Amino acid sequence: MAIIASFFQNETYGLLGPQMAATIINDHTPFGCIVIGVAREDDKASLKTFLADYFGPQRPIIGFSALSGREDLFSLARELKAEGAVTILAGPQAGVDFSGENGWQKHPHRFNGLSENFSFGLHGPAEQVIQLLERLDENDGPQLPGILYKDRHAAVMHNPPQGWNEKYLRKVCWDNIYLPGKNGITPLRISTGQVLQHIGCPYASRTTEARVDYPASIATGQGQSVKLRLKGCSFCDVAVDKGFYGKLNIETVISQIRCLPQTRNGRKIPFELINENPLPDLLNLFTEVHRHGIKLSQINLALRADWFVSGFHHLRQALRMAAELGIYLLLSSIGFESFDDTILRNLNKGLNVEKNLQAVRLMRQLKEEFSEHIGYSSKEGANHGFIHPTAWDSKETDAHIKKTIYLYGLQNDILPPHSTPLIIHHASGLGDWIREIEHRERLWFKRHGSIIGWWETPRAL
Repeated sequence: MAIIASFFQNETYGLLGPQMAATIINDHTPFGCIVIGVAREDDKASLKTFLADYFGPQRPIIGFSALSGREDLFSLARELKAEGAVTILAGPQAGVDFSGENGWQKHPHRFNGLSENFSFGLHGPAEQVIQLLERLDENDGPQLPGILYKDRHAAVMHNPPQGWNEKYLRKVCWDNIYLPGKNGITPLRISTGQVLQHIGCPYASRTTEARVDYPASIATGQGQSVKLRLKGCSFCDVAVDKGFYGKLNIETVISQIRCLPQTRNGRKIPFELINENPLPDLLNLFTEVHRHGIKLSQINLALRADWFVSGFHHLRQALRMAAELGIYLLLSSIGFESFDDTILRNLNKGLNVEKNLQAVRLMRQLKEEFSEHIGYSSKEGANHGFIHPTAWDSKETDAHIKKTIYLYGLQNDILPPHSTPLIIHHASGLGDWIREIEHRERLWFKRHGSIIGWWETPRAL
């Protein structure tokens, strides 16, 4: 078996989800499995030639995971399925992407899903694939948890997923990922891994009622808004997909850390700690790692600005121990997203510009206190969240953002090299927002695969 995942050229990071899934398949099924990271620039014809050689006379079974909405990979899956491969869509948003956008049957312009591109969908924990691979030819989809498939009437069926089982989350092999090259595929030497501590986001565990303004592109709708019930940030499709399971046992986390490759000096390679609110538990993690005799080099943290502020005293305590253990902390991604309150409200961030600026002040303060053991700036490798353009940009919001950037010198250490445009996945809260506006105004926005093209002028129905 092979798992294809989206990747960026010339990068050396690992892919925890696909590589853990491949580990599960290798350990719990008769199938061998590798992961292939595919960049947009990679030649798909050469990749297909490699896959043909890799599988030989056997029927290809190819999983697709973490595709990032890439239509080139959707098309590749469709081609491989048409040529006789079993293709399985898994990973984030697999369920909603397989079955399609809400209401697409009555609205042809909406994303109609990927059930033609993939033999099956797999929603939820990766270990559900074990039962699928055991019964691939038995046509008993209704018996398999987390599986999406088409019944004999061509209707998409979606079985409820199993709950998370930590015994499958303790091990990941980091030497099972490859990149396409001119002469087939080559092993990727990973320099940055990931360790899972939280499944989902605590902010997505509660439902909030929010009002999201009409987009600036609809002049007749200025001053109007759409009332939504949201889980997490309005743009976050992962919040809808996963919600919040909770944190894993410390034994599970330590087991994952043990699996990481080592650097030449005997320390584990740098890794991102997947935990949206890591600071309260950070000192305990350092204590347990030290107790088990594991040496760390660097931990990358990604979290919300308000949780950074509320956890500041925890981080300071952890940094004292990090200094003793020779561990470097990189605040790799703080989710500022914007420096305008109107845009933050429409993103349902649950914080304001002042909270973002408070986080900036505290980050700079920590750098002065622990200069050798913490980094936070773009020059040190951080890539903080800054969403621009958005659907609510105006002369007023642009002026406010530019003024804030200038007054606080954010261009010197906080702003990323490139902003990230607002991306509206069809299953995010903003997907519901767009559909409500389409209904009210008798308009439609163009879809680009699973992404809604809010930046384009909507058309009349």
